[in-house]
Amino acid sequence: MQMLTVLGSTGSIGVNTLDVVRRWKHRYGIYALVAGTNVSLLAGQIAEFEPKLAVVKDEETRQRLVAELKRLALPAGKWPQLEHGAAARVQAAIAPEVEFVLSAIVGVAGLEATFEAIRLGKRIGLANKEVLVSGGELVMAAVREFGSELLPVDSEHNGAHQCLRAGKRAEAVKLILTASGGPFRKTPKEEFARVTPAQALNHPTWKMGPRITIDSATLMNKGFEVIEACWLFDFTADEVEVVVHPQSKVHAMVEFNDGSVITQVCATDMRMPIQYALTYPERADAPVPKLRWDETHSWEFHPPDWEKFPLLGLAYQAIRAGGSAGCTLNAADEIAVEAFLEEQIPFPYVSDIVAETLDRMGVSHPQSIGELLDVDLRSRRMARELVAERAVRA
Repeated sequence: MQMLTVLGSTGSIGVNTLDVVRRWKHRYGIYALVAGTNVSLLAGQIAEFEPKLAVVKDEETRQRLVAELKRLALPAGKWPQLEHGAAARVQAAIAPEVEFVLSAIVGVAGLEATFEAIRLGKRIGLANKEVLVSGGELVMAAVREFGSELLPVDSEHNGAHQCLRAGKRAEAVKLILTASGGPFRKTPKEEFARVTPAQALNHPTWKMGPRITIDSATLMNKGFEVIEACWLFDFTADEVEVVVHPQSKVHAMVEFNDGSVITQVCATDMRMPIQYALTYPERADAPVPKLRWDETHSWEFHPPDWEKFPLLGLAYQAIRAGGSAGCTLNAADEIAVEAFLEEQIPFPYVSDIVAETLDRMGVSHPQSIGELLDVDLRSRRMARELVAERAVRA
């Protein structure tokens, strides 16, 4: 039986991963569940999957988890070891029993644990964009050095991984990533100043966490995916193109040197790419809806509006700059999105904060995860200062 650690077990990717495991209990078991503060959901996961280790954000959350397990009347003999903090997250990922790490913690909180698992040559199901957006240079160097395998779980990169199996990597000349366009695809830019958090959180296709949903509304999420794709598949920024596809059925396309374009199409259900990563190179029956080809389909493809969604351009700027630019981009965006959700700044200021933070921070070349996390910390500090300035003007 293959043992898994799920980094981010109470998020949408983590919940879907556990649903896949639930359907394949004879093949997969859970060694560790790592979560943030959602102790009620985590306690139920512990009761069902019986991990050896459970990790939460801090000691106060750990105490709440203890109380919740007692409330569920789970026998003490079935309790896992309960830990908290960054060191415990790393231990959950590098334990000798663990063969597969599902990296799905939002933000840089999962970066160190994922990196250390890579250094031990473990197979990684990557659903955390920040690992490569912030640390792509260091992470991919470790992948090459230690022989680890990164299998993308994001639907677009998973689709690209599948398309690239159609030919040699050297024969692929372009990667096309699709974007739904988010809730403001048809909204005039002039109305952006009046956009509310509730409107921005109303994604037309996917049900996701608050930050990634806002990033989808600004197209920053697609920008992150461009950066991630460049690192994952060794494409240059000029070789990755974004197209808006509102129906979200085509997830990625790869153009080969003979002009052929291979396309990956499936239902919008994250359990498919999760299972693909778990079972690769095997394909197994997945519990997802199948497309009906006896029905009429109409799929649209449009170029993105670069003026309306400037964060997409900033992502291309960051991958071309290299070094610490991706880390600063991610950190500034997280702070700006948080400020928008808390109604400190209007929607258009999100891109302004990110652009100015990138400009002020410049580009350095971190040589370790510690140095990278320092860049992240300083970028967040700078973004918060800019938010405070803009909040006064707003």
